[in-house]
Parts: sequence; C-alpha cells; structure tokens
Amino acid sequence: MLHCLGFFQQSHDALKMKPKESIEIEGKTVEEAVKKALKELKLPRDRVKIEVLSEEEKGLFGMPGAKLAKIRVTIIRTKENT
Repeated sequence: MLHCLGFFQQSHDALKMKPKESIEIEGKTVEEAVKKALKELKLPRDRVKIEVLSEEEKGLFGMPGAKLAKIRVTIIRTKENT
C-alpha cells in the first residue's frame, strides 16, 4: 500500500511542474527543424526564440543529410501566458 502512495505523490509532483520551456529538434535543414518545433509546440514563430546549435552538412557530392541541422526553440513567456 505504501508503494501506491509513493506513486500518487510522484504524479502529483509532476502536475506542479511547468511545461517545457525549450526543446531541441533536428531536421535535414534548419528551416525543416524550425517547422517541426513550431508544429510540436503549437506556437507561431513570433512566440519562440530559435537558436541554431548546428547547421546541416551536405553528404558526398553535395547530397543532403550527412549531418542534420539541430536547433533549440525556447518559448517566449509574457505576462499573458505565464
């Protein structure tokens, strides 16, 4: 029975946590990664800060996809949405 109480306490603590403030996403290009992040966060571009962590690198003979682009997208908090 005590084990069950621990589970409920952990669940309750998780509910008090803030939603993610930022996420890291990869894509074939920076723009593809940005589109994925905005879709996942369900936010417009003007409500987030975008940091490019690494650019994509072309493969052999200029083919895409040798190294994915990686970005960090942080939600811009305002008084209305905090």
